[in-house]
Amino acid sequence: MLAAPWILGMGLFTLYPFCASIYYSFTDFSVLQKPVFIGLDNFREISKDPNFWTALTNTIVYAALAIPLGLFVSLVLALLMNGARRGQALYSAVFYLPHLIPATVSAILWMWIFEPQFGLINSALRPICDALNWLRASIDPTLAEKMRQNPALIWSPPAWMGSATWALPGLVLMALWNVGQTAFIYLAKLKDVPHELYEAAEIDGASTWQKIWHVTLPQISPVIFFNVIMGIISAFQVFAEPYIMTLGGPGNATFFLPQFIYESAFRDMHMGYASALAWILFMIILALTALAFRLSRGRVHYAGK
Repeated sequence: MLAAPWILGMGLFTLYPFCASIYYSFTDFSVLQKPVFIGLDNFREISKDPNFWTALTNTIVYAALAIPLGLFVSLVLALLMNGARRGQALYSAVFYLPHLIPATVSAILWMWIFEPQFGLINSALRPICDALNWLRASIDPTLAEKMRQNPALIWSPPAWMGSATWALPGLVLMALWNVGQTAFIYLAKLKDVPHELYEAAEIDGASTWQKIWHVTLPQISPVIFFNVIMGIISAFQVFAEPYIMTLGGPGNATFFLPQFIYESAFRDMHMGYASALAWILFMIILALTALAFRLSRGRVHYAGK
């Protein structure tokens, strides 16, 4: 009886939508009318839809950049916090605080940070670009005249969200803002690494890097694997920040699969088409997760094995 509310909620809000989306993916369903079964037509149309391939490419590129960078930065932060003798509580609070900020607030904040003229990043980059331009002109006097005639030769900070080239890298940079939670998972596991292993490595003359490579990483490999799986899931579901900051632009440079699903369902009212897209996204995540499990064999070391 005590579990009945949970079972009811699970069935009503998770299991039923999950099963219904399978059926709707094979239908022409606009919400306002009854679904009409059309077989695989939605999937055939998706395979020919250039918007799908653009969204898929952007999503894969974003994931390929954000996942390894996020894992690396969070691991470095965890190692620094674990080695800190003073102020560990303060560092922990600073690194974890961004995770508590809602996605909408973070998106608005980073819009100001990426602002081309007065944003924090470009304000820091502008003096560096000016110094590099001066150095280039000093080395090559003829370049100074060319720079005056053609301003495009002058190095300047990027337009970030206003540039089709820099918008997606900007979102990858923004993703590093939320690595605090991942760093805390690493930190918790680092506390469990036996000190005897480090002492034995020191006796054998191991350097700091060798201790990290041969002791730390194998000992925390289950947590690394867990963070890889969570990174795959979150990277392929990125939606709020790019939608708020760029609406998928400029030039569809930040148009990801979750936004395509959202617009197909709630703007175009093609629920059947959106359900098919959602299942394709689900299968991609499932396939990448299965690949990660396959590649982890022999590389992830669990306690007692």
